[in-house]
Amino acid sequence: MNPLHLHNDALEADIDLQGGRVLRLRTRELSLPVLHENASGGMFPMLPLANRVAGNRFTFQGREIVLPHHHADARFFLHGDGWLRRWNIVEHGDDECVLQLRCQHDCGFDYLAKIRYQLLQNQLVASVTLTHCGDSPMLYGCGFHPFFRFDEHSQLQFQASGYWPEGEQHLPLAWQDRLPDEANFSQPQYGKDDWLNVGYSGWSGRAVIQHDVMKVTLLAQTPWLMLFRMSGGEFLCLEPQTHPVNAHNMQGLPGLRVLGQGEQCHFSMQICVE
Repeated sequence: MNPLHLHNDALEADIDLQGGRVLRLRTRELSLPVLHENASGGMFPMLPLANRVAGNRFTFQGREIVLPHHHADARFFLHGDGWLRRWNIVEHGDDECVLQLRCQHDCGFDYLAKIRYQLLQNQLVASVTLTHCGDSPMLYGCGFHPFFRFDEHSQLQFQASGYWPEGEQHLPLAWQDRLPDEANFSQPQYGKDDWLNVGYSGWSGRAVIQHDVMKVTLLAQTPWLMLFRMSGGEFLCLEPQTHPVNAHNMQGLPGLRVLGQGEQCHFSMQICVE
C-alpha cells in the first residue's frame, strides 16, 4: 500500500503503515527535507517502551518480566516493537491521520496504541496514546525516534542538567552532572562527527537545529532526551521519551507508568519548521 500523504500550506509528509512511521517531512515552498530520509524512515514510534532494558528483563510487582526478542536486535526488545508492526488506518484527511495497533505479549504487554500525525501550520504534531487491555497491571513507556537532517552546516542547541554515558551493550553508565564537550550542546555547535549515543536528564523540553536556510525546533514535555549520531551519517537523532534508558531497573521506575486495565498514558511532541 502506498504511504499516506499529508499536506498543508507549509509542510508535506508521507506516513507508512509499516511501523507507523514518518517516511518523509519536507517544506512545501522549497521542498527542503526536515527529516533524514533513510532506510529506517524519518521518524518512528517507540512503544511499549523506549530503547533498551538491561538483561532484557526486570522485576515488577514480585514477578520477573522477561521481554520478547525481535529480528531488529539479538539482545533486546529494542524500542519495543510498534515500529516493526503494521498499523491500521482509523482516520485520514489532508493534513492529519490516526493509526491504530492492537498488540499482546506473553510477558504482560497487552495494549491498544493510537498515533495521530497532524500538520498544524508550520508544525508536525505527533502523539501516541496507549491503553492497557490486560487483566494484570503492566509498566509502560513510549517516545518518538526522529532522524533529523544534520551536516557540517548545522548546529544543535539544548539545555540539560546531566547525562548517562554509554556503556557496554549500549546501556547507560552512572549518571553525571558534568557534560563533556562532545555531549554538551548548551551553546549551539555542530559537535564532533563521531559516534555518540547518550541519554540526558533535566532536558528543558526544547532543542533547536539551525541550518543555513532553516531552523527546526523540537518540543516535548519530558525531562528525558536521547541523542544518537554516527560518523558520516549526516543525521542526528533526538529522541524524546517518557523515561530514561533502563528505567525498568532503576529505583523509583522514573517516568514509567503502571497501567491497569482500561487505563491510558499519552505522549506528544512537535517539530516546528521556520
